[in-house]
Amino acid sequence: MIHRRVATEVREALRWQPAVALLGPRQVGKTTLAQQIGSEMNAVYFDLEDPDDRDKLRQARTLFDRYEDRLVILDEIHRLPDLLLSLRGAIDRGRGRGRRAGRFLILGSASLDVLRETGETLAGRIAYRELLPLDILEIPADPGAQEALFVRGGYPEAFLAPSDVVSFRGRRDFIRTYLERELAWMNPRLPAETLSRLWTMLAHAQGALLNASRFAGSLGLAVPTVNRYLSVLSDLLLVRKLTPVRANIGKRLVKSPKVYLRDSGFVHALLELPSFDALVGHPVAGPSWEGFVIENLLAVAPERTRAGFFRTAAGAEMDLVLDFPSGERWAVEVKWSRVPRTTKGFHLAREALKPDRCFLVGTGPDRYPVTDEVEAIGLRELAAELLARTSPVPVPVP
Repeated sequence: MIHRRVATEVREALRWQPAVALLGPRQVGKTTLAQQIGSEMNAVYFDLEDPDDRDKLRQARTLFDRYEDRLVILDEIHRLPDLLLSLRGAIDRGRGRGRRAGRFLILGSASLDVLRETGETLAGRIAYRELLPLDILEIPADPGAQEALFVRGGYPEAFLAPSDVVSFRGRRDFIRTYLERELAWMNPRLPAETLSRLWTMLAHAQGALLNASRFAGSLGLAVPTVNRYLSVLSDLLLVRKLTPVRANIGKRLVKSPKVYLRDSGFVHALLELPSFDALVGHPVAGPSWEGFVIENLLAVAPERTRAGFFRTAAGAEMDLVLDFPSGERWAVEVKWSRVPRTTKGFHLAREALKPDRCFLVGTGPDRYPVTDEVEAIGLRELAAELLARTSPVPVPVP
């Protein structure tokens, strides 16, 4: 069993909020984590994909009042969003009887949809926590585990599979399930075959500037339709659009976002790359490593950190710029190399951005100064530094 860092946060939130929403993609372990917490708190569990459980919730008010002294777990809440109105009433009635915290744990796979619904209905009554795929600080600290996380991705079943072949087949089946089931439910007008082609195109374009017109032309779709597809994939936490950082430097800046499939294992499955040996010779290896590093760093960055990239028409480029709530800025350049080296574009970007700290992240674990202003560092160590900024006390790392 791999300990998920967010578990502590969920338990703590349940001590002071009546409702906690645990959001994240399918199959990252939300149900498993919720049931672990539920077993500690004598919880009652309802799966809103189960017709029998949905029937029980037709009399939600009566049911919630009956279980007022127990934690109620509602899985796949986005399947029955109208239920949120009943939660609000139950929470307010419970408050009147002194039951102020630990009433509901709701799970959802479509994060932004859930946020919109609960933001209006349960304002002041709910805390939000996000469970993402496994990151570098949730796995053993050895090179083999990092390689497996990169090749297989962070979905627990894919990472923990007994072999690369089993993991690869499982990821292909999972992608097919998403196309045929989850995305079709989200928007029936999204043809599975078209989405499959779009996913494959996104994998080939990992880390590139978004060119919706090119995607639209290749798919025979209108640009607004492609943008709508990408919005759905972003809502489901499958795609990240990394926006450019603005700077008043008097030079022409790139304005398009960079687009990534958020899980490296999906990239490799879509491109038929089942192992590290198959990956290293493929052109996507560098961009996939870049996306992998970015996702791992953002998974542990402090709340309200603004993330972007920097690029100018003159060739200045920085893969990741982190602006912390404190006003401090870090700049990170990612290299597909054990011994990362700086480039002219990197130095131009650093001069324009003027970061407080600047890092080169390669594939190796070594940490050493490159110049007085630039430090080479391994992904795990940089992630640990970011997590330390998030946590007021030291967090144990496996």
